[in-house]
Amino acid sequence: MTTTDFVPGSPCMLDLGAPDVRAAAAFYGAVFGWEYEPMGEGEDPEGGMLRKDGRTVAGLGRLTEEGARPAWMVYYRVADADATTRAVERAGGTVRVAPTDLGEWGRMAQYSDQLGGQFAVWQPGKSAGVELMGRPGSLMWTELYTSDTAAAKEFYGDVLGWRFSDTKLPGGAGTYSVIMAAGLPRERAHGGVMGLRTEDLALADGRPYWHPVFQVTDCDAAVAAVTGNGGSVQMGPEDAEGVGRMAVCLDPSNADFVVLAPNPG
Repeated sequence: MTTTDFVPGSPCMLDLGAPDVRAAAAFYGAVFGWEYEPMGEGEDPEGGMLRKDGRTVAGLGRLTEEGARPAWMVYYRVADADATTRAVERAGGTVRVAPTDLGEWGRMAQYSDQLGGQFAVWQPGKSAGVELMGRPGSLMWTELYTSDTAAAKEFYGDVLGWRFSDTKLPGGAGTYSVIMAAGLPRERAHGGVMGLRTEDLALADGRPYWHPVFQVTDCDAAVAAVTGNGGSVQMGPEDAEGVGRMAVCLDPSNADFVVLAPNPG
């Protein structure tokens, strides 16, 4: 599960690129109880921060990249964004946004893996990342859907130093690869890799994609809030053995995310 005890390779930040910032803030506020704090003036801000009980859980910005789909972007902590960029290029990935300083807050870069899955890194400055993780209404897991799990494991292992532990899914549904940052035990796993057919990746036109898993106390109530506020459900709610009750959802702009009420203990 994710925590705010950030180590190299662990998720530390996420943001949403949305075509309508105010509408997105209202939707996620209704689903998770997040409060939106705009960073600019006026009726049509470029973006801001989303908070839960006063603590930052995510960023929100206007989708400006031509041809891009609304989606969540997950940032992983690194010690040196420039060194990570070189590792991405050596591993066959693409640099989408070169390492960039964001004032005194930190240094970021965005990439695509060798099959097109988009992710980002954060080299902390004054800001280590979000202030709440692993609690209801916040990020608890990250997940990659890809058509080639072996290639994904090799790429992210080389770039971010991840280790993987494979688990057979019930009913012969395949293998799920749990992600662990280097040096951390399985109990501190922060994500997973799930293999799907290319035709099942239609949301990203056949390319791999990452999505966040947000913790909730009641999955069915969260799903009702999603559908009641213009979102939709791709899968669930359903019980996952040994995990909890979950559903794969889309917001009104078709940005995907998962809600999960974990099993007690």
